[in-house]
Amino acid sequence: MVLEEYKRKRRFEETPEPPPEVASKPGNRFVVQMHDATRLHYDFRLEMEGVLKSWAVPKGPSLDPADKRLAMQVEDHPVSYFDFEGNIPENNYGAGTVLVWDVGTWEPLSPVQKDGEYLPGTDKDAAAMLAKGDLKFRLNGKRLKGDFALVKMKGRRPGSKGNEWLMIKKHDQYVVEGYEIEAYDTSVLTGRTLDEISGDAGSKEWKSRPTGRGKLKAAWLADAIARVEQKKKQTPSPTAEAAKGADQNKAKKTEMNEVAGSAAVAVSDVPTTENKLAKPLATSALSAVSTSSGPVKRPMPTTIHPMLAESVDEPFDGDDWLFEIKWDGYRAITFIENGKARLVSRNQNDLTPRYPELKDLPQFVKAKNAILDGEVVAVDEEGRASFSLMQQRTGFRPGGRRFAANADVPVLYYAFDLLYLDGYDWRRVPLEERKKKLASVLTAGDALRYSDHYERQGKALFEIARQKGLEGILAKKRNSIYEERRSREWLKIKIRHRVECVVGGYTEPEGTRAHFGSLVLGLYDKEKRLVHVGQVGSGFDQKLLDEIWQMLKKLETKKNPFFGEVEALRKTFWVKPELVVEVEYAEWTSGITSGKLAGTGPKLRAPVFLGLRDDKDPKDCLLEEALK
Repeated sequence: MVLEEYKRKRRFEETPEPPPEVASKPGNRFVVQMHDATRLHYDFRLEMEGVLKSWAVPKGPSLDPADKRLAMQVEDHPVSYFDFEGNIPENNYGAGTVLVWDVGTWEPLSPVQKDGEYLPGTDKDAAAMLAKGDLKFRLNGKRLKGDFALVKMKGRRPGSKGNEWLMIKKHDQYVVEGYEIEAYDTSVLTGRTLDEISGDAGSKEWKSRPTGRGKLKAAWLADAIARVEQKKKQTPSPTAEAAKGADQNKAKKTEMNEVAGSAAVAVSDVPTTENKLAKPLATSALSAVSTSSGPVKRPMPTTIHPMLAESVDEPFDGDDWLFEIKWDGYRAITFIENGKARLVSRNQNDLTPRYPELKDLPQFVKAKNAILDGEVVAVDEEGRASFSLMQQRTGFRPGGRRFAANADVPVLYYAFDLLYLDGYDWRRVPLEERKKKLASVLTAGDALRYSDHYERQGKALFEIARQKGLEGILAKKRNSIYEERRSREWLKIKIRHRVECVVGGYTEPEGTRAHFGSLVLGLYDKEKRLVHVGQVGSGFDQKLLDEIWQMLKKLETKKNPFFGEVEALRKTFWVKPELVVEVEYAEWTSGITSGKLAGTGPKLRAPVFLGLRDDKDPKDCLLEEALK
């Protein structure tokens, strides 16, 4: 049903947005709305077929043909959304302030040029071009004028429903080289700025918008957490008898370890029945000290090695723990000195030139000198971190392959820890106090967010992360100090998925490994072609290597069973596609859109072999089903 997705995402008793009504008369208007939500972006909308066809453009439209702007197609909006300007309240989809940045009319251009020029087209042309993924049109607005194109990107990113387009300005008399959209920050309807609309009681709004935008969670996350908190309030507290039993259980788990040659401390009390930890959680001299003393005055460190988390299998609840979303991006320590930011990777590589939009981070930190720990992430239109988008941004792929980077994929920095602040070292201050101080010195901006935490409810947060397709969660001891090593004071609980794949080949072994290095995996597409989806090289013991090798030798063939080229770093040998295996994986990564391997499909990220499936017909291993 038309506008069904628009209706599903909104609670109209809480949001001032217009209801989902399809226009009865055709129109040819367009609107661009500046939307200050999870991050500032621009919504571009064309009136077509009784609705507003809509794209979220992170960096906004440009009058410079050199700017190929990423545009994420989103749900159709009602035509009545055309002049919507106001505040969408917190905990609602798209929460934030909306400003009408440009309005005008548009017309489709004929896909066939005449004498090198595009001629006006018809509504039928527009519908056909939209379906094909190459929509050419002419705008006559207050700020945007001339010919444009919306071109659908070939590489389909799993999870995005194939909604990635590029918005490109055509060469004509309206071109403005070096166009700066930031120079225009007022509404074309009312002349107001975002701040004026946000604080204007007369604008369309349900309630006043809270301050500290960066500390607000994405709407989908905030809504889910609110339900968890409500459920928690309704849950009766443990009885005194149960609490006494828990204390006795904790005492039984306590072990003594020597620290720094003399001190002894109790081991961390992670609930082993919940997370399946088989061995005690050893603590170090630093993590053992639950100091309540304040930060220490000392010179600013020049090098920081990030504190890393140990892996556990299952989520758990616990009063002594803080739980965070695990942001799936690139870990980065940020050094802020005299108004300049320097980002350093886990391996001490300088990341600063790679992310020029993060150079403004010092503007949003109330300090002259500071060291932050956080994650550089690329987020989708719903504010969820996407490693697939990060791959497109950087051009790096597993195995060291490098492809063309896409600078139009925006990134932001999620800060989750404070290590140093204006002459004082905070690393030996308990985590809960560090995070409280961090929140107080951050002022949210387009490139910076505060990574919030949730108390006690680890299982509920994990379930929310699983439902939303996130990488997982982190559990951190609320009194843990910052150790520059991997520590059991921080735990990571990743979400894994399973899929059954067809084996179409294997790679030669490396080092002392026998028989084969990895199995080359595939799934069948709609045209019944076996499409390469990656390799799995972990999860085998020697017995499995021997057994599978015997099967592979019987199926060897010189014919490549895959459709298209196979992306593999080592020499590959082919087998008849008759063997099915089950693997566990983290997520799907995007296909390649440029270079020698352009056109290849999505790949499994971090697959692990689980077992053979002799009960499964290879023809039933379908790519479309797996991507769902």
